[in-house]
Amino acid sequence: MSSPTGAPAGEAHAPGARGPEGTIPLAVPNIGELERRYVLEAVESGFVSSVGPFVSEFERRFAERVGSKHAIACATGTAAIHVGLVLLGVGRDDDVVCSDFTFVGSVNPIAYCGARPVLVDSETTTWNLDPALLAAELDRRAAAGERQPAAVEIVHVLGQPADMEPLMDACDGHGIPVLEDAAESLGATWTGGRYAGRHTGTVGRIGCFSFNGNKIATTGGGGMIVTDDDDLAARARHLTTQAKVPDVGYLHDEVGYNYRLTNIAAGLGLAQLERLDEFVAAKHRIAARYDESFRDLPLVLPPRVAGLGATYWLYSVLVPEADGRGRDDFLDHLHRHGVGARALWRPLHAQPPFMGAPVLGGAVGEGLFARGLSLPCATELTGPDQDRVIAAVRSFFG
Repeated sequence: MSSPTGAPAGEAHAPGARGPEGTIPLAVPNIGELERRYVLEAVESGFVSSVGPFVSEFERRFAERVGSKHAIACATGTAAIHVGLVLLGVGRDDDVVCSDFTFVGSVNPIAYCGARPVLVDSETTTWNLDPALLAAELDRRAAAGERQPAAVEIVHVLGQPADMEPLMDACDGHGIPVLEDAAESLGATWTGGRYAGRHTGTVGRIGCFSFNGNKIATTGGGGMIVTDDDDLAARARHLTTQAKVPDVGYLHDEVGYNYRLTNIAAGLGLAQLERLDEFVAAKHRIAARYDESFRDLPLVLPPRVAGLGATYWLYSVLVPEADGRGRDDFLDHLHRHGVGARALWRPLHAQPPFMGAPVLGGAVGEGLFARGLSLPCATELTGPDQDRVIAAVRSFFG
């Protein structure tokens, strides 16, 4: 494969970085010679800002990869969600349903729009938004004559696709548009059912991805909006470019955003996209080895649900409360052994900015936070380093 400027693609890549004092890091970007080459080409081309051949090619190839008609590159994944909500008409005093158990970047854009998040607990099988709770809430509002949410945001948590069939049935039944937060699930597809072969982010009206430094593929910081709707795609490009009317001088016809991805970042992203199969295969290989190594331990392993093809962005487990020891004791033990493990997120209903938001359920997400942690699973995690992680985990249980 050659770059947009015609140079041949490279193959070799450098070994991954290590954490402080030899700690095995949770996740580090896999940056190699191809990435360096494309970034240097972008710099030398003179197109270093939000216009350039790498931006256009990255968008084209990303849309092709996930099976979407349009892809619009953004400065961050959070920016992508913000614009996506605006495209769906979310405004002041609207409600938007979102997972309670997710990173805060999923829900902050709801507040940017002046809307109110309605936080829905997770189901135990996928750790994603509970379809039964969602359907019950939408049916309750319909029966009571209450206004329905302006949108439902479905997060594919930790690289695990949500169970979209009942979620989409609930939303379609009430005419509510769906935005998919696929920030953590690049490379994930449904392998069975109605959406078999579809990539996460392509079932709802809009899908949003993130290329933060710890994601499966990175641009350093960046995001992508995908949609099959021509009008939404055109407006997304308009809004992310300060709502500037083309060919009419400095005319801006509405409030826009400085949300476009730079050509330099897109060069990095294009190289990462060309290596995505390699990265996803590494995630699966690492997850499979952890599964086999921990099967006899009293841990809850990551969800493996028929028809839902996860990418295991972060390999995460739940720790039992036993013998007076819990998640924090496990974390301390791993850190002492040089393993860069990290706790899962605190549910949004327990975060100060969102403590007043309506919450449906909450106990499952609270349990995921109280008992959950992620283990090192960088795509360049070596066999000896994974041996160290496995040994440290097993030694905690005697």
